[in-house]
Amino acid sequence: MLAGAASLALASHAYADTTLKLVEVITSPERTETLKNLVKEYEDANPGVTVEITSLPWGQAFEKFATMVSAGQTPDVVEMPDTWLTLYANNGALESLEPYLKDWDATQNLNSRTLEFGRAAGDTAYMLPYGFYLRALFYNKKLFKEAGVTEVPKTLDDFHEAAKKVSALPGKYGYCLRGGPGGLNGWVMFGATAAGSNEFFTKDGQSTFDSDGWVKGLKFVVDLYKDGLAPKDSLNWGFNEIVAGFYSGTCAMLDQDPDALIAIASRMKADDFGVTTMPKGPSGKAFPTIGYAGWSMFSSSEHKDEAWKLIAHLESKDSNLTWNKRIGALPIYKGAESDPFFASEQFKGWFDELSDPDVHPTVMPTHLEEFAYFKDSLVIRTSQEALLGRITPEELGKQWADYLTPAQQKWMASKP
Repeated sequence: MLAGAASLALASHAYADTTLKLVEVITSPERTETLKNLVKEYEDANPGVTVEITSLPWGQAFEKFATMVSAGQTPDVVEMPDTWLTLYANNGALESLEPYLKDWDATQNLNSRTLEFGRAAGDTAYMLPYGFYLRALFYNKKLFKEAGVTEVPKTLDDFHEAAKKVSALPGKYGYCLRGGPGGLNGWVMFGATAAGSNEFFTKDGQSTFDSDGWVKGLKFVVDLYKDGLAPKDSLNWGFNEIVAGFYSGTCAMLDQDPDALIAIASRMKADDFGVTTMPKGPSGKAFPTIGYAGWSMFSSSEHKDEAWKLIAHLESKDSNLTWNKRIGALPIYKGAESDPFFASEQFKGWFDELSDPDVHPTVMPTHLEEFAYFKDSLVIRTSQEALLGRITPEELGKQWADYLTPAQQKWMASKP
């Protein structure tokens, strides 16, 4: 009996001392600190469970995380960007969250986009989004006034003219170009706006990147850089660099999600900048990208119940509002827009954009498992070659189309 009691005690102790591994991939000091605070709440409510957080720098996150997975160093919970979801879900690496969502009392209060995007891979919730990122146009009112720009840009022509006037000022530039990691969004928005359509493929699965309309948009971006309307070193800029370029007054316009407000609002007076709808093209339409990220569970986890409880805590309504207020994404719960924080003047530009019938939020083709490599590797290398004049915009569009067309046709062939 004593031996049996001792055995039970040891088993209970082993179960209680559970360690969950969590990897975050979209990192910044503010995000990591907020995540640590939310995780501590979970640990306090679940004695004996410890969460180890690994933070990967976003610029190298795709390659670093893939290396971890290949080496068998899989986490229990991972921050999952929309562009990675299909890759890992199709490889069988992720656990379906459907059984957990079925019994979760908060599921019915999620907005429709949350479950729609979470089920982007195989109509199964392999990820629970925590927020949405919609691009809008930041503009520097002081630089506009100094350069003689009297109207907020509404069209591509307006945008180019404003960029040209600001760039005539000593040491100033019109546009904070994101030529490095995460730069695909800008190319897509200008390409779709010039083309008048955000369709990435024809009905037979041919990529539209090499079509005349899209190539005009790619050329628009290349010319901004070539003509000196964006800083030369923006060739390698990622998120932190373009945001710093804006709040420092180096460049007057920036396309970004609400998360950029965190740094900008803390360094600029509210009256010195504005947020407005992305410029419209010849069709009278704009196509800002909308993205999302969330939390996924790896199927290899040996502590699935605890891992789900961690996800559920991070995604609870209170935690979600806290998280999105700190990272600047739009929350996942119905009615969240009535929260005083999101009803503020700072967010008006995004809600105006969402209510404009000529604005068509664009979701990237994340249904393709090849898309993660395309976005985080191929696009960066080839777009930089185009900016440097080593390949033409036509060649850039063709390289992208040549990669995505077989990927789309393979996906189409796999559908019943």
